[in-house]
Amino acid sequence: MKEKIVITGMGAVTPVGVGASRYWTNLINGKCGIDRISSFDASELAVQIAAEVRDFRAEDFLPAKLIRESDAFTQYAFAAAAEALSQAGIDRGRQADQYHRFGIVMGTAMSGIDTIAATQEILTNAVHKNVGPRFVPRILGNIAAAQIAIEYGITGPSYTLSTACASGGDAIGMSAMLLLSGEADVMLAAGADSTLCPLVIYSLANAQALSRENDDPSSACRPFDASAKGFVMGEGGGALVLETERHAIERGARIYAELAGWANNNDAHHVTRPIDDGAGSADCMKKALDKAELSPADIDYINAHGTGALKGDAAEAKAMETVFGSEGPAISSTKAATGHMMGGGGITEVIACIKSIETGEIPPTLNLSDPVSGLDFVTDTRRGCRVDAAMSNAFGFGGQNSTIIVKRYE
Repeated sequence: MKEKIVITGMGAVTPVGVGASRYWTNLINGKCGIDRISSFDASELAVQIAAEVRDFRAEDFLPAKLIRESDAFTQYAFAAAAEALSQAGIDRGRQADQYHRFGIVMGTAMSGIDTIAATQEILTNAVHKNVGPRFVPRILGNIAAAQIAIEYGITGPSYTLSTACASGGDAIGMSAMLLLSGEADVMLAAGADSTLCPLVIYSLANAQALSRENDDPSSACRPFDASAKGFVMGEGGGALVLETERHAIERGARIYAELAGWANNNDAHHVTRPIDDGAGSADCMKKALDKAELSPADIDYINAHGTGALKGDAAEAKAMETVFGSEGPAISSTKAATGHMMGGGGITEVIACIKSIETGEIPPTLNLSDPVSGLDFVTDTRRGCRVDAAMSNAFGFGGQNSTIIVKRYE
């Protein structure tokens, strides 16, 4: 039998709360983090709403020098990692001696796009001296993992993935593969993005991908609803500590859940549009179930990708019907609360699955009143339900599909 992979730490920086516990409490209580953009003047943009991380204090997590030299996505990843590692009982600066077989996989869709856009604006105004010498390190995708590794002495495998909005889920899957291959005993899987800048908003708005309901931000994102008008951008980060069961037991770590299955594939269909019947994502879910040695009936809850983009949601609903039938497990999308966090969402949505197993509660899908299918969507308010196994889907541009399955640890 393959060795079990277990989860011993969780960290979250989200638009509905900083810290995994606060994130979860606000999520199940139906708090919405979507509002008018406050980090810059968006009054001239067609899209003026987003899910911003509003209560984040970088100085609570990062050294002052690192704050000055890092993009927001690195700061979110670092803070989430700090929480996850602390929860796992892993202290800063001692890991080179304690756990020399300790690695990290980081997932991010757009890494330092905020810094790139702001710096180009400086250059456009011909103020070249204001382009700092740390520009390149700030924007590189791997720098978030590098800064965490430097702080914690993580000298094992270090990878950064960029598979669009599937990046966070893929970071978990790759971490598991490194553990099972014997390359490491402990892995930190992290994901983060901060893409809230006019450059990205203009592009996605012109692609008709974003909701433009600026006058009613809290209702603007409607996953799986027939009236959905597009997704709402979010930001933030998440992190998980994964270990082999043997290693976690030997060091006396608390185990929150087992990582039972994972899968990744590609639609090979279109850069931005999913296959109408969701065939690629259905196959991804089936592969994850096979790896977990579970049947569809064993899944109690699905945290769906569900962005509020009507075509994508309809395709995902058809995919879930293909795999689970018309009377499948309870389903919700938490993006109506957090917005689309991209690389951070793939991790934080798995945390929601773990918390559902832990607490016996399923978070609601806000703003869902006219479902695109007859699946068992959890709407309006949380649902009490024993959850022994849960699935999280994360899909991205380029046809990227990622599925993660966690289950109760025994």
